[in-house]
Order: sequence, then structure tokens, then C-alpha cells
Amino acid sequence: MGQKIAQTHFTRDDFAEFRRRLKVETELLREWIRSGSLADEHPRMGLELEAWLVDGEGLPAPLNEQVLDRVSDPHIENELALYNLELNTGVYPLAGRPFSGLEAELAGRLGVAEAAAGEEGARIGLMGILPSLRESDLTVASMTPSPRYMALNEQVLALRNRQPLQLEIDGVEHLSTERFDVMLEAATTSLQLHIQVPPARAADYFNAAVVLSAATVGVAANSPFLFGRRLWEETRIPLFEQAVAVTALERDRAGPLARVGFGSGYGRDALYNFFVENRQHHPLLLPMLFDTPPEQLAHLRLHNGTIWRWNRPLVEVVEGRCHLRMEHRVMASGPTMRDVVANAAFFYGAVCDLAAEAAPMAERLPFHLAERNFYQAARYGLAAEVEWFGGQRGLLGALIQERLLPAARRGLARMGVAEGDAAPYLDVIAERTARGATGAAWQSAWVERHGRDMADLTLAYLERAATGEPVHRWPL
Repeated sequence: MGQKIAQTHFTRDDFAEFRRRLKVETELLREWIRSGSLADEHPRMGLELEAWLVDGEGLPAPLNEQVLDRVSDPHIENELALYNLELNTGVYPLAGRPFSGLEAELAGRLGVAEAAAGEEGARIGLMGILPSLRESDLTVASMTPSPRYMALNEQVLALRNRQPLQLEIDGVEHLSTERFDVMLEAATTSLQLHIQVPPARAADYFNAAVVLSAATVGVAANSPFLFGRRLWEETRIPLFEQAVAVTALERDRAGPLARVGFGSGYGRDALYNFFVENRQHHPLLLPMLFDTPPEQLAHLRLHNGTIWRWNRPLVEVVEGRCHLRMEHRVMASGPTMRDVVANAAFFYGAVCDLAAEAAPMAERLPFHLAERNFYQAARYGLAAEVEWFGGQRGLLGALIQERLLPAARRGLARMGVAEGDAAPYLDVIAERTARGATGAAWQSAWVERHGRDMADLTLAYLERAATGEPVHRWPL
């Protein structure tokens, strides 16, 4: 959800004062980095998992307020739309047996949410885009009544001079529409992986995550349909990039500074370059003024929270120490908890292995190639043709099997993760990749066999997911 705000309208003075405070806090962060004052600990991890509420007919159920009234767990929160929830986990050291603990925590939290949803006649679904979602479901009336969301909608439209948001996606089929609100964003639900990293190594981890983004978006692809059209294997990527574009240029990814996008380049200087970029190049969306000292970085964090790079640096001040984290946002939600934790294990292992390499990532794979790989993988999934280190070219699925799964195993071993905790999850990725059986592939195959009834597809998906079996074992 990000930081809560208390108002939806802002004055020129609010914008001016927010800019002043943002500059002060950005300079303070620079001094902390230069003086070595940031927290420096063994890497830790945690995640956010977004979910859908679905009614008995397989359609979105706008009931998150009723569901949340029935639960007392602060780790279960609302999201932009009334038919979405977010499940958050605790923080785990990236050592020992973190993944079995993570799965147990998530399964318990999902069980609480499912029980509450069941009392309201709804179910929980984990997928990147709900197959049965209709454009008529995406209205301001379906927005969670929160000042943050209302202000976000107002400010995006204001920056666009009230011009509609244009959505244009070319995939297997074509989709074109326009919107006068930001509710398209609500159609995109994801797995957001966090890793706290030592400041001196932050750029290494970040750049490794950038390079891995093609593999992670492809192996976790779970969003082939939007409004009944078959588009990309991970349609959530172009959809989110266009959903909050504050200019027409952003919609076409014409430049590196889009509000949602792959970013402007690799990280450096403990990722400080991105916070400078935030202040200098991204218009303010939520200039809420906080009555907190500069050392809390409240304004810097709020502004950063309105810029959705697919790999995003984060800072948080805990007990007077500033912690630096990286958020990997490219993976779709679902299909099951076993799939989710397998996706997490693959990312954490591979990113730790690649970050340990001595050669700078920019020398191993130019940024523009990492970016091209990412969009190819989002569009074509495991069948995407990508370019790897040393000019190697091939299919993404083969790259994962031959290079990145061994890297993930090495990385987790290097971090001290027990082999018995890592292997079951990485084996899921190995089997899924060998069969080409992602969530997106299963959805498309189901439609080819049974026809294009998106509500029936949704119900069939929920039935399979309820077994807990990972998606590569699902029957059609």
C-alpha cells in the first residue's frame, strides 16, 4: 500500500514545500552513504503478494472492506481496487531454512483471508490478471476509498491535462482502449520480492536483478488474457506501464524515465543515482507534507513509492538506522503458494550468484540488451529468444535450465541456505521450465481445449489452485 496520506487535494505551496523537503532528504541520504552510516547486515528477504477476490460465478468480487473487517492480521491489507488484497510476510535471513518458513507463513495468511472471503461468498485467486475481468469492472466506483488512491487518480489526470490514458497492446491479438482514471493499474497483481542488501554491494545486487528480469518474468508468466483478448504471456507488463503514464510518451516507452518501466540504466553509488533521478526528472504526484524530522526520509520515500521501476530501490529508517532494500517487481502473482515460493527461491539464489561475479554487469551484458530481453520474455515467455553473456543467443527456457538454475543453487548455497530447503522449490522451476508449463501456458491451453469462456477458465483455475499442486502438474 505504501505510506498513508490524509488528503486528496494539494496547493502550489504544498508542491513547493514538498520539493524543498525532498531535496533536503535526498542530500541527507547522500551524506549517509558517503559516511558509511547505512545499515550493513547479512541479506534479508520478504515479499508482498497481491490477490483477487472472486465470486461464485468467477467474476471479481468488490469485497475487500468486508473481508478485512473479518480479519485482524495487519499483514493483510487492501489494494487499489475493492476486489484486490495484499498479503505481506515477515523478514527472513537469507540463510538456514527461509523458504519453508515463508511458505508456511503465506499459506497460513492465505487461509485466514480465504476463510474471511468465504464468509462473504467469495474466494481468493492468485494470478497476474484475472481472466474474467471486464473493462466495465474497472471504474472509480470499484476503487478502495482511500485518500492515497483518490489523490493518485486525481494527480495523474492533472499531469495529463485531463487527457485520457491510452491503452494499446499488440500481442497474439490486439487491444486498444482509453480511460479517464487509473483503474487499469488494479488489473495487475504481482509478486514483489524484497532483499535488504549491504550498501557497498547494492549496485551489484541491483544490476544482477536487472539482468535476471527476463528470466523471472518469463518463468513466472501468468497473464495471457485481458478483457478476453490473448495478448502477451505476461500482459501485466505493458498494461501497468500504460496504466499510470503521465505523458503520451511514457505510453510508448519512448524514453528511459517512464513512471513505470525498465529504468534508465544500471545502478551505482549504493543506488543513490536513482533517488537523484527521482527528484530531478519525475513530477510529484502526492506532495503530502509529514510532521517528521528529515532523518525519517518520509518525503523521499513517498515520492519513490510513486515511481514503479520494475526493479526499484527502497530505503526505510528503522530504530534510527537507514536500511537499503531492492524490490523486484516483475513476477506475476500465483498460481499457488508452492509456485510463489519457488519463484522467490529462484530469484534470490540467482541474484546472489550473479551479484558475486567480479566483472561489472555493464561489461557482461549492455543495459539495452537486458531491456530487450525483458520485453521479449514478457511477450513470448519461455519461448523468447534472448541474448546472454558473451553474445550467446538462445531460447529463454534453455538459458534458465542450463545457466540460471545452477546459478540459483550456487547462490543459495553461498548464502547459507540449507540444500534441503532450497532444492524442493528450485525443482519446481526446473520441472516447470522443462515442460514449458507456466500459468500463462496453462490458461492458453485451457482456452484452446474448452473455448473462450473467461469465467469458466477462472473457475477451473481456482479449482486446480485449491489442490496446492504447482501449475506444471495441473490437468486441462
